[in-house]
Amino acid sequence: MIPMDLTYKASLKRWALDLLSQRVATANEAMQSAQEAANSEEKSSAGDKYETGRAMGHLQKDMYARQLAELMRELAALHAVNVGEPCFGVRAGALLRTDAVDFFIGIGLGKQTIDGRVVVFLSPQAPLAQALQGKKTGDTVIFQRETLTIQAIF
Repeated sequence: MIPMDLTYKASLKRWALDLLSQRVATANEAMQSAQEAANSEEKSSAGDKYETGRAMGHLQKDMYARQLAELMRELAALHAVNVGEPCFGVRAGALLRTDAVDFFIGIGLGKQTIDGRVVVFLSPQAPLAQALQGKKTGDTVIFQRETLTIQAIF
């Protein structure tokens, strides 16, 4: 059984930070690739084809730039989550243990399997996180048509 302590919460935060950092690097590389592709588009006798290729490259670059900006916001928000103290309610940094899954409130990464345990990473603004507000140990919650009992909030 995975322990419920500050070390476990910190390891979940580190795992999420690593995942977001990988996504940032991927988005950055894709953005640079799209820019290079747009810059290297050669002018041909069919000028329209050249302009279309460059425009598509710039659109791709802009899309990756938006993704990168969003990932950077998520990364900053996750850095701000305090996992160094126990939580007695549902808020950013809280970890809820149920009989089947854990819920980590801090960033919306969805359902992940870490060390054989299902962990659902939720943004504090997510509807499910909002529905968990006010819940305490012993309360039940319905998740994916399954009734779960909260065993601990940490």
